[in-house]
Parts: sequence; C-alpha cells; structure tokens
Amino acid sequence: MSERFTDVESVREGLKNVDYLADDGLASIVYLADRLEKPILVEGPAGTGKTQLAKSVAEMIGARLIRLQCYEGLDESKALYEWNYKKQLLRIQSEQNADWDTIEDDIFSDEFLLTRPLLEAITAEDPVVLLIDEVDRVEVETEALLLEILSDYQVSIPELGTIESKQIPLVFLTSNNTRELSEALKRRALYMYLDYPELEREREIVLTKVPDISQNLADQVARIVRSVRQLDLRKAPSVSETIDWARTLVLLGVEHVDAETATETANILLKYRSDIEKATKEFATTEDTFDV
Repeated sequence: MSERFTDVESVREGLKNVDYLADDGLASIVYLADRLEKPILVEGPAGTGKTQLAKSVAEMIGARLIRLQCYEGLDESKALYEWNYKKQLLRIQSEQNADWDTIEDDIFSDEFLLTRPLLEAITAEDPVVLLIDEVDRVEVETEALLLEILSDYQVSIPELGTIESKQIPLVFLTSNNTRELSEALKRRALYMYLDYPELEREREIVLTKVPDISQNLADQVARIVRSVRQLDLRKAPSVSETIDWARTLVLLGVEHVDAETATETANILLKYRSDIEKATKEFATTEDTFDV
C-alpha cells in the first residue's frame, strides 16, 4: 500500500505550501483516497478548483500529472490505446517475404502501441496523478470503460494480453453536473462536492494568490463577488476569475472599489453581456455592496 501522506494535517499543510487552501474535509478525502487506493470524484460548479486540486496534489507530492480531458465522442482509442496503423503498414510492406504469423507477432508489439492517458497512467513506473476531467461529458459506454479500468487497474489488450498496473495512481475525476453519473462509478470512488468557497476562505485565497493586495481590498473583492454570485447569472464568477479581478484592481492602483470601478472592470469578472448588465445594475442600486 502506498503511503504518500502521514496524516490529514500533512495533506492540508502540503496543499497550502503549493498555494491551494483546503479545509479538513477536503484534506481528509485526499488522505483516505491514498490509503484506500480509491479514486476521488469531485463534483461541483465550474470554476471551484476541482481541476486545480489534482494539479496541486501532483505538485505537492512531486508526481507527474496525466490528464484525460473528457468530451462527447471520446472513445477507447483516445482514452486508452490504439495501434500505429501507418507504422504497421510500413513494416508489413518491408517484410513481404515473411510468413504472416511472424509479421503478426512483430506488428502487434509494444513498438507499435500508442498509449493514451489511461494506459500511460497504469504502465507508468514513476509516481503519477491521473486527472479524468469533466467525466460527465462522456457517453455512458465510455464511463463504463473508465469504471472497468478503475476497478482493477489493469487493461486487456487482445493482441498482448492483460497489462497490470505497476502502481496505484492517485486518481481524480471531476464533474460539473451536466448529467447524472452512474451509481456504479459513484460507489467505486470517494465523493466530494466542491462548492464556491465561503467568504472568509475566498478572501484568504485572494490574499494567497495576489500577494500585493491589501487586507481591506481582498475583503471587499470577496464580498462583492459573493453578492454577484447571488444574482441570476448565466455563469457565476469562478475562483480564478475572482483572482483575475483582484489582480486587475491592484494593477490599476485601486485601493477601494466603488460602483464606477466595479462597473468598468466587470468584464474581468463576468463573461456574458447579460451577466455584466445585471451586475452593473446591482452595483448602481446597492451601496451596501461596497461597504467593508
């Protein structure tokens, strides 16, 4: 059994050292996933730090991050492996005088195998973190393939046989809840719902990621973003957009945000015209938004 972490506190402190602020609940899930050798399914709205969690864990333990970006139409050849058909054809043409059994043994060997993220993670000898990003975007058939791989950490290739994992990687699956995932996949993984951070935690994130910002401005940024997220928006501001907005304000020399400043920089925080219009209307009518 791998033992990457000594306890929950070491996970929390390790993530903090790479500028990812995790509470005890999140740190506990990462710790247990390592000890129980189970994947972590992280669900929640877009922009809440799900992908960054996997990246930060990889950075924390010095592991290589292998990422499978999911999308509609993703199949086995892009997720697991495929054969290099062009190279196989060239080899067949060069060995026309050989018998077919010899040729077949030759072209269906590791030399002609193109590994994709899942197989790469399983066969890796160095420490890896496998990130299966936006798993809710794939079809049910591909989800079943993922479940099979994550259940046994081995791959059956008809021409080569069964390839077993040389280690159990830390696996993160993220979902934006665009569709319901299967109960089988949820049972296989440890579950974590990652929502937008509370006010105090988002302020702490801003202070960590924007070193030049003042305590007062960081507090104001967190409060304004919190109020904006309560509007009926097409897309609420993500944590990364909060950080971008805070950096923008610092670069502009802003020490206190007023309605005019918020309106002029709203396009950094929001990415749809209708959302910007709703936010600027809120800025113009709600003075309390800018009070600290």
